[in-house]
Amino acid sequence: MPKGEGKVLAQNRQARYEYTILETFEAGMVLKGTEIKSIRGGKINIRDGYVTIHNGEAILQNVHISPFEKGNIFNHDPIRSRKLLLHKKQIQSLAGQTKTQGITIVPLKVYIKDGYAKVLIGVAKGKKKYDKRESLKQKDMKREVERALKNH
Repeated sequence: MPKGEGKVLAQNRQARYEYTILETFEAGMVLKGTEIKSIRGGKINIRDGYVTIHNGEAILQNVHISPFEKGNIFNHDPIRSRKLLLHKKQIQSLAGQTKTQGITIVPLKVYIKDGYAKVLIGVAKGKKKYDKRESLKQKDMKREVERALKNH
């Protein structure tokens, strides 16, 4: 865990299986009212999420933040688009990379850092079926080696 990173509230394990992560960025999220309370409660799902670059802004799409139970009329749409806070050069870099065929930007995890909700996004390239099988083989072999070393 990088220095200063708090409790991980949501993690997209499927992304590491489906994609090869080329580069990662830490971004802040622009949230409204009760959304941060729901996130702190762990009521966020980033599995189907992705990031688009539109008009020089990074937008987090398709991420579900459940309405806050005690939020009444102040709750917001659970799947609304949320702006990500990144430096201009980072956004330009991301925009340039997504122009390449087969490259996408996916959220990897959401955590609280210094009181702010942060999302770790990754520039990802889709894996083929044989790549996924190879990843599973590598993972199994690593597990076997660790088990053998532990028993000795």
